[in-house]
Amino acid sequence: MNNKKVVVTGGAGFLAYHISQRISEITDFKNSVFFDIADFPEGEYNGEINCIYGDVRKPEMMKEILKDAKIVIHCAAALPLWKKQDIMETNVEGMRIVCENALLNNVERLIFISSTAVYGVPDIHPLFEHHERVGVGAYGQSKILAEDICTEYRAKGLPVCILRPKSFIGTARLGVFQILYDWVESGVKIPIIGNGKNLYQLFEVEDLVDAIFLAATLPIEKINDTFNVGAKKFRTVMEDVGSLCEYAKSGSKVMTTPSWLIKPLLRLFEILNLSPLYKWIYGTADKDSYVSIEKAEQTLGWHPKYSNSEALIRSYQWYLDNKHTIAEGTGVTHRIAWKQGILKLFKKLL
Repeated sequence: MNNKKVVVTGGAGFLAYHISQRISEITDFKNSVFFDIADFPEGEYNGEINCIYGDVRKPEMMKEILKDAKIVIHCAAALPLWKKQDIMETNVEGMRIVCENALLNNVERLIFISSTAVYGVPDIHPLFEHHERVGVGAYGQSKILAEDICTEYRAKGLPVCILRPKSFIGTARLGVFQILYDWVESGVKIPIIGNGKNLYQLFEVEDLVDAIFLAATLPIEKINDTFNVGAKKFRTVMEDVGSLCEYAKSGSKVMTTPSWLIKPLLRLFEILNLSPLYKWIYGTADKDSYVSIEKAEQTLGWHPKYSNSEALIRSYQWYLDNKHTIAEGTGVTHRIAWKQGILKLFKKLL
């Protein structure tokens, strides 16, 4: 296994960063290629890893990068705050280009990081892999189309493992969660949309990396399928965010808000570009949202180690330890702090 070439798309992103820290578990550092259209943070990757510029939307570039590759871990994605055209070009056309060139280069297996956003906002829980896919917004729709491309290429002989993770957090995770951590540290009240009694499953990124590495090493017949992955232990939003507040000892406490009022306001703020919170975040915040992970447990032998509250606390502590290095960004990746916009005003009022 240690002499196999492993290629990771979206290599400068949050998930790929965590993969890079442990890539030697499946191949030598020198046999791994991480590529991205973004710059790689200086000093964060092992010096033997090949960190290069690459764009999944460019067929000739993909053909060259995937030459002699045995395993491709496809993390590259345009996130919900990107423009619809960019989302579709990267997440859909990019998926097809990666699959086509993986097939041409006789790649042994492709691992695609999809999302539970493909399920939309359903009334049934837990969600199983066979449930209907109804994507919310361009991002959710793009993940469905990308999965369909994977299915198409499976039929052509390319083994593809599709992983559908819940929202994952961990060390170096910023984005929308940094807003939560900032408010908790400040000791203000933490408004929850609705009564907070809904079950909302999260995911520790280290557990996701475990699942990816199993998909990279298990026999093909086990992994050539689709799997939900998320925390096994999770409670209500009130309880899990409450545990974070208790850990912080900052005086922050959870407060409930009427969803009938808050959701339209957040929608208005989104339309006016006054808030970084997009529909998928506030649209599901007061709903049950959890998937069954039984299939991954039984087929892959995968078992997540961290609960929701443990994942939140680990990520929050990293934020405290590193906040002096964090600057606000444009709000399109998970590794930067998002500008809070009008939310800063509400923070002062709370």
